[in-house]
Amino acid sequence: MRIVAVLLASTSLIAAPAVAAPAVVDQGTAPAAETALPAEGGDSEIVVLGQGQTRQVQELSTRELTILASGTSPLKAVEKLPSVNFQSADAFGNYEWSTRITIRGFNQNQLGFTLDGIPLGDMTYGNHNGLHISRAITSENIGITRVSQGSGTINTQSTNNLGGTLEFFSLDPKDALGVTASGSYGSANTYRGFARIGIGTEDGARAYTSVQYQDGDKWKGDGKQRTLMVNAKGVVPLGDAELDGYISYSDRAEQDYQDFTLGMINRLGYDWDNFGPENYALAVQVADIGANRGETTTPLNPAAGTTYPSPIQTADDAYYDASGLRKDTLGAIGLTVPFADTAVFRIKGYYHENDGQGTWGTPYLNSPSGVPMSLRTTEYDLKRKGAFASISNTYGMHNLTVGGWYEKNDFIQSRKFYGYESRTNPGRDHLKFQSNPFATQWSIAFETDTIQYYVTDDIDLGDLKVNIGWKGFSVDTNAFALVNTNNRATGDLKTEDWFQPHVGLNYKLGGGIEAFAGFTQVTRAFQASTTSGPFSSTQDGFNAIKDTIKPESSDTYEAGLRYNTGVINATLAGYYVDFRDRLLVIPTSVGIVGSANALQNVGSVRALGIEAAVDVRLPMGFGAFASYSYNDTTYRDDVTFTTGGVTTVIPTAGKTVTDAPKHLLRGELSYDSAGAFGRIGVNYMSKRYFTYTNDMSVPGRAIVDATIGYRLDIGQRQPIELQVNAVNLFDKRYVSTIGSNGFGFSGDNQTLLPAAPRQVFVTLKAGF
Repeated sequence: MRIVAVLLASTSLIAAPAVAAPAVVDQGTAPAAETALPAEGGDSEIVVLGQGQTRQVQELSTRELTILASGTSPLKAVEKLPSVNFQSADAFGNYEWSTRITIRGFNQNQLGFTLDGIPLGDMTYGNHNGLHISRAITSENIGITRVSQGSGTINTQSTNNLGGTLEFFSLDPKDALGVTASGSYGSANTYRGFARIGIGTEDGARAYTSVQYQDGDKWKGDGKQRTLMVNAKGVVPLGDAELDGYISYSDRAEQDYQDFTLGMINRLGYDWDNFGPENYALAVQVADIGANRGETTTPLNPAAGTTYPSPIQTADDAYYDASGLRKDTLGAIGLTVPFADTAVFRIKGYYHENDGQGTWGTPYLNSPSGVPMSLRTTEYDLKRKGAFASISNTYGMHNLTVGGWYEKNDFIQSRKFYGYESRTNPGRDHLKFQSNPFATQWSIAFETDTIQYYVTDDIDLGDLKVNIGWKGFSVDTNAFALVNTNNRATGDLKTEDWFQPHVGLNYKLGGGIEAFAGFTQVTRAFQASTTSGPFSSTQDGFNAIKDTIKPESSDTYEAGLRYNTGVINATLAGYYVDFRDRLLVIPTSVGIVGSANALQNVGSVRALGIEAAVDVRLPMGFGAFASYSYNDTTYRDDVTFTTGGVTTVIPTAGKTVTDAPKHLLRGELSYDSAGAFGRIGVNYMSKRYFTYTNDMSVPGRAIVDATIGYRLDIGQRQPIELQVNAVNLFDKRYVSTIGSNGFGFSGDNQTLLPAAPRQVFVTLKAGF
């Protein structure tokens, strides 16, 4: 009842429309009618290339997810679209420490994400203002995924989207009536079960609830990755109005893979990993040696000597264990009310609560028990509630929409240390939440209030459609210390930009051809986190920059053509982006130590590119899809910083942005009949730099995934279906994620994660 009461209270907040080489980390729209959820149907297109839109945008239906391995992240599904670069170290794209998505060179925390309009924040691992989509909804319950490669739709509840937006829409219960169940088993002893029950009628009150559980071994090393998720959604017609509600609970526990340098991959191989519980004694031995060599902490066992066992060369080659633990509850209640023939009022309130711990077995601090390691956590306690509303009406050729969003986010982030029991028994399980720390380094509370509004007009001039509008926001954060023995930053910081304009055009040329063009200006709010953004500095560092630091902003220009005959669906677009006041966070230690950072504005970035995609429906159930993007994204300025009175200039001007491949090429062939179905796809990506001076990179690669299956109709609601998925079919060994611990100015850096080798999964599905 508590969450329902909070949701009702937050909905009432808006009763009328619109509130009228160190490693370094780079921090660095449309009317309501365009962003309404498309009708979901069994024969809808799998890929929709944005017909009628005034910007580059594509949609994927739920069938795009069901053809992938059961439980695959919707982020992995969108990687086929132009300019989308998605990476993960696991086969499903769900392992959060490794998941990274970039669009047109903008990284994940510069993108916007929503579920049914509910803000998901920037979906970073640090979890400061939202949650990952893989914890918000199970993949089987996603109806539509919409990707806007530019700065996204103007009415998105986001203050992060310098680059694109990803909007996820849950299934309407009318498309989920009956019982749906599936079971999967495959590589790394992975099994997964999903069951959903939908009741009601298509036009009346209707609801569904589902449960999903997945458990599997890591594909290498010692450890598990588990997820339990429960979703429920209901829709109740109230005359012409409609009430909808959604609630989700997720419990995720993942043991981590070790981060690599290129040198470590060459020396240790792709299959090297953390020690894990089975090798606790070896982890203790290596920690003792590191301390004796003066590399980590105070020595406790001089008899261990100073020579590492082969092939280990440093204490950072492998840690004892590491994990990510997250528990999330998310709920929302919405109301849609049509009135006055052409007007529509929408309002939704939401509540999100998260408890999380990221753990590392660190050799840089001893346990009180005499173990030369301790269990280090970064802990998250997040409670946010908010509401958003809009009103739209048609006046002749104009469809005017005014909307607003308010959110209050109470976030506590802490760094704590827990002791291992003894030298022979760790006494702690990294897959479980920890209690009774022996030390708290810092615990910082952030109170953030976000107010956003937008105004947009969709002007219908026949073959020409014009969108004009703007949005504005104020994001005000107050940070104060609960515990602060590490001189971490506290204080007030506000990002405010009340006018961010947008204009877009769409013109139908005839013969299935249309042209579009648009311009959008966007500002990104500062992050309220002790591990990223301005508050990750020391107090002195924060005080020095708080009055002069500028938020990042971008201007996006794009134009293109679309062609649609029903058989051929294609798009070709070009874009130019001017990204200003790039923020650079400069950590002062390796990731596991977690020292305070330095941060400053370091200039601008220019992005130029072209994007093309074509979807062809071939005869006899065959189909083909291909996309290509060329992206030239470069830093326009050198980086200059002063440390200890010494000024250093890093020659980054003209260098390619990290993790921004110039070429992305995807192609696939598919077949779907009443019985057999299948698909094979190739994903090519050119080399990516992981230093700002471009002296270090990982090579390009081409990956092949394949699906084959058969449906047997036994007269039930849907046929029984057997599906086999092969991920990385030809067992390519390559680096997937780069930047797991930030990026360096130059030289090798422990910030790479190898991809999973070939993995095969079998799924049986049924519906009654």
